[in-house]
Amino acid sequence: MVAALLAGLFESHRAHLLSVAYRLTGSVGDAEDAVQESWLRLAGARQSEIDDPRAWLTTVVSRICLDRLRSAAVRRESYMGQWLPEPVVTGRTPSSTPDPLETVVRKQEYRLAAMVVLDSLTPPQRVAFVLHDGLSVPFDEIAEILEVSPDAARQLAVRARKAVAHTPPPVPDAEHEVAVQRFLTALRSGDVGAVTAALHPDSVVIGDADGTTSTAVNILRGADRIARFYLGLVRKYGLDGTDVEPAYDYEFASVNGQLGLVVAAGNGHPARVMGFTVCDGLVWGTYDLANPAKLTGIRLG
Repeated sequence: MVAALLAGLFESHRAHLLSVAYRLTGSVGDAEDAVQESWLRLAGARQSEIDDPRAWLTTVVSRICLDRLRSAAVRRESYMGQWLPEPVVTGRTPSSTPDPLETVVRKQEYRLAAMVVLDSLTPPQRVAFVLHDGLSVPFDEIAEILEVSPDAARQLAVRARKAVAHTPPPVPDAEHEVAVQRFLTALRSGDVGAVTAALHPDSVVIGDADGTTSTAVNILRGADRIARFYLGLVRKYGLDGTDVEPAYDYEFASVNGQLGLVVAAGNGHPARVMGFTVCDGLVWGTYDLANPAKLTGIRLG
């Protein structure tokens, strides 16, 4: 009976813990593993010493995620090309029984641009920012997790906040979809002027493949350069309405809650996910996620 009650208590907090872990790590697998490990620690803890199970579990998950962030920082040193967070990819119509992450990523703070900028922070900055600004955890508690002083924890959050401030704010889904559809229509037209006009002047393209397949190794910047880059790919892979057999098939999906693409494997080409960020009614960010190890968050079925 006690075990059943404890399991029920944990399940009541699972969605919250997953949301914290995913935002802290940017990894679907790491988030799920961290939550599972927190359950094992709860099951082995003295329940009489836990006053607030939700707060206790949040702290435990945060510590686990901090360790995983530090491990990821080491992996990034030998990573080929750019590093992007793992996307959560779902169908365009919300599932009647969505899993917790599908529900979580429909919130603004889980949009791709927001997750990308979190990946630019140091592990302590990320923990301090997410816990304080996202969950209102006091700095003295954050300091204990990070093993620093409360003032140091506060400064970490301040630095993180300055970095996050440069991210374009999320736009309504309707505005996002209009901008992305305009961009895709322009690509199919083959008109470089139309494609350039659909892109924000400060637009960027970030690819993540870790050497497993072709993508932009360096960040591409500027509407004209990006337009010519993508039109070259459209012509190469037969996506411009010509008689060339297309090398890729794609379907629309929700990528971290907003319109994106899932590109199906075919003719030896691996699957990939395309996500977008919109700013001022134009496509500002394009994210090409092509590393198979980072596509475990596809939940289309």
